[in-house]
Order: sequence, then C-alpha cells, then structure tokens
Amino acid sequence: MRSLPVADPGVPDARSPFRYLWWIARGQKGPLLIGIGYAVLWYLAQALVPAVIGRAIDSLTAEDAEGLVRWSAVLLGLGSVTAFGGIMRHRFAVYTWLGAAYRTVQVTARQATRLGATLPKLLSTGEVISVGNSDIAHIGNSMDILLRGSGSVVAIGTVTVILLGTSPQLGLIVLVGVPLMALAVAPLLRPLHRRQHRQRDLQGDLATRASDIVAGLRVLRGIGGERVFADRYREESQKVRHAGVRVASIDAALEGAQLLLPGILVAFVTWRGAHLAQDGAITVGQLVAFYGYALFLIGPLRTLTEAADKLTKGHVAARRVVRILALDPEITGAPAPRGDQASAAGTRGGNREAAHGAGQETSAAPRGGERAGDTTPGGDLVDTASGVTVRCGRFTALAGTTPEEAVTVADRLGHYVPADVTFGGVQLRDLPLAEVRGRVLVADNAARLFTGRLRDQLDVTGSASEDDLAHALHTACAEDVVEALPEGLESHVAEAGREFSGGQQQRLRLARALLADPEVLVLVEPTSAVDAHTEARIAERLGKARLGRTTLVCTTSPLVLDRADHVIFIDGGLVRAEGSHRALLASAPAYRATVTRGED
Repeated sequence: MRSLPVADPGVPDARSPFRYLWWIARGQKGPLLIGIGYAVLWYLAQALVPAVIGRAIDSLTAEDAEGLVRWSAVLLGLGSVTAFGGIMRHRFAVYTWLGAAYRTVQVTARQATRLGATLPKLLSTGEVISVGNSDIAHIGNSMDILLRGSGSVVAIGTVTVILLGTSPQLGLIVLVGVPLMALAVAPLLRPLHRRQHRQRDLQGDLATRASDIVAGLRVLRGIGGERVFADRYREESQKVRHAGVRVASIDAALEGAQLLLPGILVAFVTWRGAHLAQDGAITVGQLVAFYGYALFLIGPLRTLTEAADKLTKGHVAARRVVRILALDPEITGAPAPRGDQASAAGTRGGNREAAHGAGQETSAAPRGGERAGDTTPGGDLVDTASGVTVRCGRFTALAGTTPEEAVTVADRLGHYVPADVTFGGVQLRDLPLAEVRGRVLVADNAARLFTGRLRDQLDVTGSASEDDLAHALHTACAEDVVEALPEGLESHVAEAGREFSGGQQQRLRLARALLADPEVLVLVEPTSAVDAHTEARIAERLGKARLGRTTLVCTTSPLVLDRADHVIFIDGGLVRAEGSHRALLASAPAYRATVTRGED
C-alpha cells in the first residue's frame, strides 16, 4: 500500500507549463517508469498474438499437430502475460494519476496560503476553483497517458519490424503510414489548445460570478437586483456553453480522426496483404497475421491521438497552475505557514488566524507567556502612516469615521500590506514573517469555519486545555452555542459553519482568536452581529480575559468603547483624538457623531 499524497511535494518548477509537467513526472519517476515497463509488456504481448495465430494456422494447414500444440501453448502464455501486464499497468496508471493530481493540489494550496491577501487581488475566485474542479484531472491524465502512449509506440515499432521481416512492402506501408496519420492529426491540436484555454477562462469567470451572487444574495434581494444578476449569469453561462460546443467540435473531429485514419491504414494493409497471399508471396497464416496486425494497430494508433489530446489538455491546465505558482505575495521574504494549520482556521484574505496558529507552533511558545525564539521584546505597536499607537499591555479601541479606515490600519498593524509599522521599536518588515504571525493576530468577520469537529475549529493548535476552552467560550459568550449542539465540542461542523447564525459564528470566531492567545490581538468589529445584551457582556469580559496583554478592538460600538482603557479616533486616515470614551464624547464632536450615529 502506497501513501498519497506525499508529506512534502517539494518545490515546483513554475518556469513554464512544460517544465511543471516535467517536474511532476520526475517527482514520481519510479512508479512512472515501472508503469511504462508494464505498459510495454502489455502491448508487446498483444502485438505478438497475431504472429502466433498465423504460425498456428500454418501448422494446421501443414498438418503439424506438434507445432499446433506448441503455438497454442505460446498463445496461452501470451494471454496470461497480457492479463498480468494490463492489471499492473492499470494500477501504476492510477497511482501516477493520483500522485500528479494530489501534488498539484498540495502546491497550489500551499501557494494560496503563502499569497494570503494577495491572491484575491490578482486572481478571481473562479480561476482558483477551476484548478481543483478540472485542471488536476487533466494534469493527472497527462501522466496516465504516458504509460499507454509509451507502450503503443513500442508496439507499433515491434509490429513494423515483424511486417518488414515478413513482407518489406507491408512493413514500409506501416512505417510510412503511422507518421502520416500523426501529421494529419496535428492541425487539429492547435485550435483545440486555443479553444480549451478560452473555455477554461470563461468557466473561471462564471464560477467567480456565481460565488459573488451567492455571497451577496441577501443584499441583491433587498435592492431588487436578484433578477438582473440572474440574467447576467445566464448570459455568461451561454458563452461558456458556446465555448464548450466549439471545443466539442474539435474533439469530435479528433475522435473521428482516431477511427478514420487508422481504419484507412488497416484497410490498405489488409487489401495489399490479400493480394500478396493470392500471388503466393505470403502464406495463409501470414495473411491472417497481417489482418490481425491491421486490427491490432487501431488500438496503439488511437492511443497516440488520445495522448496528443490529453497532453494538450494537460498543458492548458498546467498553464493555469503555473500562473498561480508564479505569483509573489505583497509581503515577501518569509516562509509560508504550514498547510495543516492553515486549513484549521480560515480568514479574510490572509488566513490570519491560521497563519498565527502556524507561527505560534513554529516558535513553540508557551500559552500566555513570552514566545521562545522572539528576537525583540514586547512593546508598543505603532503605525506611522495614521499615528495610531497601540500601547503594550493595554485594552485599546480604535474608532474610525468609516469601517474601511479601521480595517486599513488593522491590515498594516498585522503586516498584511507593506507599511511603516514598528513593534517594540523594530520595523515589522525586518522581522521574520512567521514571528510576526506568531505574535500579532488579526481576526475579522470574514474568517471561516471549515468542515470538521468543533473542538478542532476552535483549538487550531490542539494545545488548549478544557479550562482554556471553557474560559474562551465564556469570554465570547458562546457557551450556549456549544450547549445547544448534540455532542457539544465533539459535534461536526458543516462547511462554512452554515448551521450557525451570523452572531453564533462571530462568537465562535472570537473564542478561537482568544484561544490562540497571541501577544497582540487585533479584533475587527467582533460584536457587530450580536444583540446589545450579549455585546455588553463580551465587552466586559474581553478586557478581563486579556488583562496585561495588548489588545486592539476596531469598533464604533459605545458598549465596547466604554470598556476600553484607551480610545483612538481616526478620521481621514489620521488620528484626530485620543482618550477615554466619555472624555471623547465630551470633547470631540466628530467622534461623538460617529459613535452615536449622529444622535445627541
């Protein structure tokens, strides 16, 4: 039993689609070469069958009973070898297919984690989804066909040699006919390549449109735009359909060529062989063998045209994968988070909580204490562009005239965009990215709950005790969410946590962020989806739970602002006022208008 996927897929060669496919092939050269060996054995055993049948017929006509028995035994042996070779070839073909597909999934998932917030800025959602939907299958097919393709080439060569030895004329017909058929099919490959690429692009755009509609369906219904966007989706889906029909027309022509061209060659070889037998140049057994070879050649010749088709599709799929692998994140120069941690908790644009979990594990930090391996002491977190200073060990609130202003500052403080930010007097860009992720956690409302056990969704590192879990759930006022589940923390969470309401998801995400226990926790509107009573309890408990550690909450909720040690108000991207919530209400009209929604 072989294990798939491999633990470490390695560093892919993303310089071109061909180099990527070659890297995939080299990564499993052992199974690939063994599979090719079995494919050659499988095809060779079949290629020798017509010759053996011809010899048996000649023995029968010559009344050579001993020869008939001998050739019948050889035929039985070839049948056994064919069965064994076919079974083993298929096993290794499946293995290479899965190896290529899984390795592609691994490197693209790792690259998506590495890119973080950069990925949705450069590529559409649909384009990324299409890699997992169809491209991995085409890349797997391009490896699978190498086995049968290699075997078919050897089989055609073997048959040609046999025919040349028996009848040079027929051998030359096959020797010349096979390359001519390949040349006849070649003009179909370029338009097929081009149309497939166009169809994939349209499919990616359509998938992006669908995900956008689903995400904004509630809003679209509220403004009466559901029908408009449905009509746009229908229009774009028709474009995909027309592109698919254009691809199918080339596929149909290629499929027809796979039947027509070998059939013409077979018919001509059979016709010419019959004339040679009639003239006495070959025996009856040889004529039957030639007819068998003519029929046998249909398989290898069709395999060659199938190989051209699948390799073309694999090249198109590899081009999309290479495009993703060639992207660089805005924040560079640090290793990517581990994939297993990144899959445990997803967040908007950068897998923020997941990245923190990976970084925390890398630095082997004790919960709630000084991180081992830190190169700088804890200190104030300062954003030079806005003037925001998050004091070490304090519960700070950041209120902006627009939510986007606070989010922008949070992005800079978490080092998700290039910025001039210092932590304890050291530039964040001068620290290893893994260390930044391990010490500063930004958690917002775009975080996702993935399929799996709820306990694993909350405790992404697996290091939290029962008391830690209980304390985090209590602080986030999420005990009732867990208690309502039939199996509590052991309950299975559906995709995206769809069984939970928006407020329940928000409280579970807050518990997850608290369990990570970072040195600096930045929360973006953590109570926007809960009722006022729950929000008041969370605001009161949050400060106590994070006592002595640095916490920044981006919010305009008076209930949270009133509990903060220090409030910073930004307008136009700059700090305009600082102080306690009540002092700012009295002294800063713009702040008062923002947090009271213009109501005095």
